[in-house]
Amino acid sequence: MTKVVIIGAGMGGISLIEILHNDPLVQVIGVADIDRDAPGIRLAKKLRIPVAQDFKRLLRSKEVDLVIDVTGNPSVEALLHSALPPGMAIIGGPSAKFMWQLIEERVQSKEKIEQHLLEYQSLYRLYVKEVELTIAEERTRIACDIHDGLIQTLVGLNYHIDYCTDQIEKKTENALTAIKDVKRLLKDGIAEAREVVFNLRPIHLDQSGLCEALSNYVKSYEKQYQIKTVLRTSGNEDKLPSEAKIFVFRIIQEALANVQKHAEASQIKVDVNIEKLSLSASIVDNGIGFNKREVADQPEKQSSFGLNTISERARLLDGKATISSHLGRGTQVSIRIPLPGQIPRS
Repeated sequence: MTKVVIIGAGMGGISLIEILHNDPLVQVIGVADIDRDAPGIRLAKKLRIPVAQDFKRLLRSKEVDLVIDVTGNPSVEALLHSALPPGMAIIGGPSAKFMWQLIEERVQSKEKIEQHLLEYQSLYRLYVKEVELTIAEERTRIACDIHDGLIQTLVGLNYHIDYCTDQIEKKTENALTAIKDVKRLLKDGIAEAREVVFNLRPIHLDQSGLCEALSNYVKSYEKQYQIKTVLRTSGNEDKLPSEAKIFVFRIIQEALANVQKHAEASQIKVDVNIEKLSLSASIVDNGIGFNKREVADQPEKQSSFGLNTISERARLLDGKATISSHLGRGTQVSIRIPLPGQIPRS
């Protein structure tokens, strides 16, 4: 179980407390805020979670695995990094803000989700203008990947090692089984770490080009997940805007991740066609498919499948994403983006 301390008890803190409090794999062991009457402090007290005005007091506990800072205060972030004990993980700044915004979407009603997405889209259009958008997005993705994957694997690894130590003199058979589990978890951790490192590479799309980056990614994907993946590209990408390259790469990456997680497919075809006025791409798998109406009625499934992310990224480029799927007959994700000079700048 991952033991978490939350710093900041405003909207972000409340969202995190509400979702993490009911997570069987997470235990919130402290909430800190300089405002004694902050809404998140009141909620923490109601849930019998320890609270403090000085977050340093909570960090003295040797039980803390992860600290999430949602204050958005650079001074707090700097103090936190200087006071952080060795071995303790931290998620802060834009990464933490993005995390609690996503969590908030999941716990709100459909109407609230739609309103929040519109607000998020407006903010996102402003950030698209800046180079920092790419860096912030990379940090967010990496932080979430590490928190949801690698940290959980390492926590499980620690548990199995403790169990092995306990059983090695009591019952050798149990210890040997635990050692096998440790080896498996180590392999999973190495694979997850490699994937996080690889995800840093798309930031250099301007140097390598979209088609080359996709080719390298597809080779790595096919080798890692043992799913036959065929990539076909056509057209000249010289005039393709950098944000279009990044977003198209991310859409294809998200679609391939969905296939690996949900589709049980043995084959994928990826086609990218760059024409004079538009870019089109399709990702087709031969997996089990899904019921679109059922997924559309359940926001948590849309989030799990990344459907909102795919559609939102296409919309930010003034394009459109189409997702078609039938049970037993696979899934097709298609996008069309206008080019060039038609990418919205406001």
